[in-house]
Amino acid sequence: MAGLEKPTKGSIEIHEQRIDQMNEHQLAKFRQKNLGFIFQSYNLLGALTAIENVSLPLTFRGISKKIRDKMSAKMLKNVGLEKYLKHKPTQMSGGQQQRVGIARAFASKPPIVFADEPTGNLDSKTTHEVMELMLDIANENNQTIIIVTHDRSIAKYADKIVYILDGNIEKVELRNRGEIYEA
Repeated sequence: MAGLEKPTKGSIEIHEQRIDQMNEHQLAKFRQKNLGFIFQSYNLLGALTAIENVSLPLTFRGISKKIRDKMSAKMLKNVGLEKYLKHKPTQMSGGQQQRVGIARAFASKPPIVFADEPTGNLDSKTTHEVMELMLDIANENNQTIIIVTHDRSIAKYADKIVYILDGNIEKVELRNRGEIYEA
């Protein structure tokens, strides 16, 4: 859906733009402006501090260092890491690293954030905290989160659930309306 791979069938349209028809340069620009990513394995750069990791997407947008640092520090504060700005990933727990990843994904306020198993490496308490945190930030900024997970307990956080088995849509649930559609 984020254009990381070309679809074998169908099309992908986001904000009235067919991203499946974009070339790599167009896709990169589109992602930079419209998408954020949260990864299961955090994907933080080990040589960078928390604030530098969060600032990275803002750098590619051409935002000045002073403004990047201010925006990144605010996002790290929002995720409860204001005391960890200068810490490198190896100096933080898994939950703290995931919060840095969340701050990075939301820092540029993209309309859509993709989260690939965002709680897969976390314990159940931290999973709940991370999910609540992601939803709070998204709701505050009117953002959409698309989560890919095998953990059915994560589904309770979603408004819409699409069940996929072997590449085929099995069922769609619209939770806020109590509607279920079988494929």
